Amino acid sequence: MKYPQDYINKVINNDCLKVMKQMPDNCVDLVVTDPPYSQDSHGGGGGFGIRMRDYHKGVDSLGNGFDNVILSELVRVCKKVNAYIFCSNKQILQILTFFRDYNYEVLTYHKTNPTPTCNNKYLSDTEYIIYIREKGVKLYGTYETKKKYFIQENGKNKLKHPTVKPLNIIETLILNSSLEGDIVLDCFLGSGTTAVACQRLKRDFVGIEISNDYAEIAKERLRQQLLF
Repeated sequence: MKYPQDYINKVINNDCLKVMKQMPDNCVDLVVTDPPYSQDSHGGGGGFGIRMRDYHKGVDSLGNGFDNVILSELVRVCKKVNAYIFCSNKQILQILTFFRDYNYEVLTYHKTNPTPTCNNKYLSDTEYIIYIREKGVKLYGTYETKKKYFIQENGKNKLKHPTVKPLNIIETLILNSSLEGDIVLDCFLGSGTTAVACQRLKRDFVGIEISNDYAEIAKERLRQQLLF
């Protein structure tokens, strides 16, 4: 495949690491992505999630994280490091350790309808968004869009995907950290929220999703968006 013609504004149903390794250096303006989480259910609240070694065969990984090779590829393809990474509390240390030489912010997404399983732990009502940026990367937006927390209902029941992110949150991140015509990468596209947000905000996107079912959901959402 040749970049960018075969990648831009398309849902790529493939392994993210394989695709990113084919991408040239310094070709992406912004990354917005939601890697698979691994959440313990032993004596706790349970939840969704898969281990990265099951998701991405042949790559050793942390039990509650994803392989740093993927983070290295994100750095390589960015013009300047400019990335929002959704994560669980158990992935924060891994991400911040990897990006220890960069500026960072920790944003939060608080769900008003969390999964009602808590047992011997607090509710899983908060997700974290680590924003990493290299020196010189501009932050746009306004007083309203630069708040570091979001409070709203989880949209997981509206699409056949367990971790759908609200469209307005993704749009806010994209508005704050990119300009029209920029290229936004989501290497764990899921149901396609990042792609839809880019389409609405006049950004180009590169969307990679390993699951055929989720890739089809993303493609259908994009087709529906074009009808409006």
